Amino acid sequence: MTTNQTSPATRRGFLLSCGAVAASAAWPGRASSGPQEEPAEPRDLSDMIPHAEGTGPPITLATLAEAEKLAAVEFTEAERAVILKGIKDDVARYQGRRSQALANRLAPATVFDPRLPSVQIDADSRPIVRSLIDPGPLPTDDQDIAYAPVTSLSRWIERGELSSLRLMKIYLNRLKQIGPKLQCTITLTLERALSQARRADQEIAEGRYRGPLHGIPWGAKDLFDTAGIKTTWGANPYKDRLPKTDAAVVRRLDDAGAVLVAKLTLGALAYGDIWFDGRTNNPWKLDQGSSGSSAGPAAATTAGLVGFSLGTETLGSIVSPCMRCGATGLRPTFGRVARTGAMALCWSLDKIGPICRTVEDCALVLSAINGPDADDPASIAIPFNFDATQAVKGMRVGYSPKWFQGDAATDLDRRVLEVARSAGLQLIEIELPDWPYDALMTILLVEAAACFEELTLSNRDDELVWQEPEAWPNTFRQTRFVPAIEYVQAQRFRRSVMEMMAEKFTDIDAMISPSFAGSLLLITNNTGHPSLTLRCGFKANGTPHGITLWGRLFDEGTLCSIGMALERQLDVWHKRPKIA
Repeated sequence: MTTNQTSPATRRGFLLSCGAVAASAAWPGRASSGPQEEPAEPRDLSDMIPHAEGTGPPITLATLAEAEKLAAVEFTEAERAVILKGIKDDVARYQGRRSQALANRLAPATVFDPRLPSVQIDADSRPIVRSLIDPGPLPTDDQDIAYAPVTSLSRWIERGELSSLRLMKIYLNRLKQIGPKLQCTITLTLERALSQARRADQEIAEGRYRGPLHGIPWGAKDLFDTAGIKTTWGANPYKDRLPKTDAAVVRRLDDAGAVLVAKLTLGALAYGDIWFDGRTNNPWKLDQGSSGSSAGPAAATTAGLVGFSLGTETLGSIVSPCMRCGATGLRPTFGRVARTGAMALCWSLDKIGPICRTVEDCALVLSAINGPDADDPASIAIPFNFDATQAVKGMRVGYSPKWFQGDAATDLDRRVLEVARSAGLQLIEIELPDWPYDALMTILLVEAAACFEELTLSNRDDELVWQEPEAWPNTFRQTRFVPAIEYVQAQRFRRSVMEMMAEKFTDIDAMISPSFAGSLLLITNNTGHPSLTLRCGFKANGTPHGITLWGRLFDEGTLCSIGMALERQLDVWHKRPKIA
């Protein structure tokens, strides 16, 4: 499990999104008669309520006195007597609300927007500019083709040197041969991939080239709906879900001409790397989990099983597996990419982003999936501008020396500072206030427990494989005791953190840090700022290590330009795992 250099409470919160501990035993799931169409709404929970009016243990003064301990408050006996008169009405309201079915897709009426009135956002749309580097002739070895970045694959396809059908078959063979070792694949989408690859080849032959993703096979984290193809969320209770429609990002990649070849693993309900049929493994060290929750996308992309993949992040689920597996992950600004048709975990935190082999690959994929959708109320219409030829000399990158000292960093992290200076970047010392950032975890915990309330109330949480104290089943139960006032106060604290970060970004173009240092992972996921994680070297045991850049809101183009400059100087992205 990746070490986090923050307090125990924050570390526990980080693991909620990207822990990599394997469960020692599988828990029994319910028998299935085969694929089932997902109901439009979850079932009515009213018959599952254990304490309906007139049943269950009575609520007494002693009950209130014990409950005060959970809320960290204390009332007098007289105050409790008054509270008791109305508390049963509160309970009745909770029970009444539970009788109303709420689908996972249904977002709250309150919508998070990362934009503050004082923050200027570039709303001008400019054409995407790709790098001008010629990839050279098509390699003769299929493995060399499989590991090539999208920037090279797209040029070979555009020039007619490589067909989409051939590339799809290369990846399909690798998914069949190597995928089981990594346990990174849930469903191969063979029929869909064959149809899309053939159509891509025909369109390109006819001169109808759609762009750099045309004909490129890709893999989807298995929480993106695919019409007529199971989307399991990595969890036993949902392993037979059969959506009727495609997620918005799947439709957009279809429009870009990309070829969906596989649904890839995720830790159950977007937590960790343990799914209903195993644990996804690190391509560089098969006895180690890949981390998560975008476990399959990071492992498959790094191992050359797909051209690129899509993951999601709530708190580290792109950053952490990219760190562990050595992939490149771009977590966009909250709201940039519509989440319609993607499993919800936390409505005000979930983000969709590309996992690729290089930084420019990430930019090309983000360009294709960028944009709002009417069915995602938090999605925002902001253009994505990227110029691969942009010079970075003189750009200002903020860092705190404390982030790179002691156990908070490695020599590989510290070397990146030297590489940044040699690339012409100005490193500007900054300090973040010493605030109780752990309080932001309340938001994630409450929203996640609300998303999957059905599992808790129906006891189907017992069907999840991972059942440790820090796993979802216990976390959902424990979070039932969080006072509503604490959730609201955490949201207010979140606003003050947003204002603080807006002030910090006034005079810098980006920040750089070890990925888990300084609470930046927790902070930026709550403020909505984008991040870019890229490989920066290898540890003594031969596994990769990464560094993370944190960008201004809706300024992923600058983030990618800085990342490309570092990537060129570090020159380690192209190394491959040796999978036995």
